[in-house]
Amino acid sequence: MSTDDADKPDLILVVDDDEDIARFVEFNLKVQGFEVMSARDGEEALEAIEQRRPDLAVVDWMMPRMDGVELTRKLRAQPLTSALPVIMLTARGMTVDKVVGLTAGVDDYLVKPFDTAELIARVVSTLRRNKEFREVSPLTGLPGNARVRREIAERMRAGADYAVGYIDIDRFKSVNDVYGFDRGDDFITSLARCLHRAVSASGLPPIFLGHIGGDDFVFICTPDQVLPLTQRAVVDFERAADQLYDPEDGRRGYILVPDRRGNKHKAQLVTLSIGVAQSTATGRTFSDPREVVAVASEMKKVAKSQPGSYVAIDRRRSDSAEL
Repeated sequence: MSTDDADKPDLILVVDDDEDIARFVEFNLKVQGFEVMSARDGEEALEAIEQRRPDLAVVDWMMPRMDGVELTRKLRAQPLTSALPVIMLTARGMTVDKVVGLTAGVDDYLVKPFDTAELIARVVSTLRRNKEFREVSPLTGLPGNARVRREIAERMRAGADYAVGYIDIDRFKSVNDVYGFDRGDDFITSLARCLHRAVSASGLPPIFLGHIGGDDFVFICTPDQVLPLTQRAVVDFERAADQLYDPEDGRRGYILVPDRRGNKHKAQLVTLSIGVAQSTATGRTFSDPREVVAVASEMKKVAKSQPGSYVAIDRRRSDSAEL
């Protein structure tokens, strides 16, 4: 079992004052490829986490000094551990007891006695849910950076032609400066919806869409899908964005942005800059996802040097510097 780095196993913290149970859980987790550290109670667990942060904690309910429920509450109260998934080991099967644990922030339960298969299944599923949650943008619901890198790596391994597009909104900062972050979020979610509609209209093969933060989005598709996808998205977004401006600003075609001295400057309405890197059998090839993203970012800068919404596609061959 591993995190985004294929050679790095997930680290599980086992917290139990019963040495026999702790050894049983630790042994079975190690057999499955996990790395394990242990603590005898809640206080010792907090000390261990200060030294090294685990990916998941398997915690006994009944322990001296600090029990599992109190430990979970303390973990949830600290920013660095608030999202740490916790599986509670308990002899308590009553609904009221589970409610207490869930209220404290427990993610899942294992009621003693439990078997090895159930232990591993719950650890694996809880880790998977947690990673999927972390990798999704809370604003758009789209997958983020780690999932984008994995998707590019998978396209590389598949060996077929692919393209990676990097999109952002031109003059987005002026929208935030004049209207505030809430309105800025409306522009971002509007772009996400427009991209989703364009992806849906593009048909097969499936197009991957990701949101890597702020107003930056990524799509991964075949080279033939790039222009139909981006043309649909640009037309749809520009139409939708016009409705997000105050009516007067939309009619005159610009907004007035104050500088630090209070002087106001014109900022044209938002457009899209899209940079595209592509790997084809007759063109450029890449050996690392970071190379692809770097080229797409480079092409996005080229797009930003052009007026209006613009798609800049890298057409260089591996042995050529020509665009």
